[in-house]
Amino acid sequence: MATSGRARTADLGWARLDLDRATRTGDPEVVYGQGKTPTQVVEALRRLHEHHPARQVMATRLSPDARAAVRAALPEALVDDAARTAVLGPPVSGTGRVLVLAAGTADGPVAAEAAITAAVHGVEVERIDDVGVAGLHRLLAVADRLESADCLVVVAGMEGALPSVVGGLTGTPLVAVPTSTGYGVGAGGIAALNAMLNSCAPGVVVVNVDNGYGAGVHAARVARVARAARSAG
Repeated sequence: MATSGRARTADLGWARLDLDRATRTGDPEVVYGQGKTPTQVVEALRRLHEHHPARQVMATRLSPDARAAVRAALPEALVDDAARTAVLGPPVSGTGRVLVLAAGTADGPVAAEAAITAAVHGVEVERIDDVGVAGLHRLLAVADRLESADCLVVVAGMEGALPSVVGGLTGTPLVAVPTSTGYGVGAGGIAALNAMLNSCAPGVVVVNVDNGYGAGVHAARVARVARAARSAG
């Protein structure tokens, strides 16, 4: 282990894990699996777990080979093939509540990444799938549940209209996630991203294309603070 200033790191030779991130931000470092070998993913996840044994740590964007390696080396880990994540360690008790809405089935993997991330970061999570604007009655049928959450994650591809509709129905804090699903002019999610950035509904915050992880972290932090404020009041 190496120390730089006040921040502790674990030097793996090919990476230096940030062991003090949980102290600074409330959340441990997460392993971004894309570009790492299966062996590197397993090593990083194991070392993070050793330093944070009382709570879950996670890895994201895992290839099929990396997921197979985690299953073999860390059989106690929870590996999700849809979300491409692996989670290791005991869950922390949920403080706050996040509701993840997905427009369509094709948006499911990004919604799954957001939901798993939020849960690992210490909140209760519920998912509602297939409530896109092509069948608006499906969203209206669950509109009463929007107020039950401390923060919403709204995931949509194509024209990316769902966050604007949801933002017009509720004042619950909302983070929008554009996905890369859609036909040619969708430009790999750029059309949805631009639509969400141009939302006429106030209060819509937008993350990058397919960034379920970033949305999950943001939503969990909002939910934790909101729940703590209510408890203190």
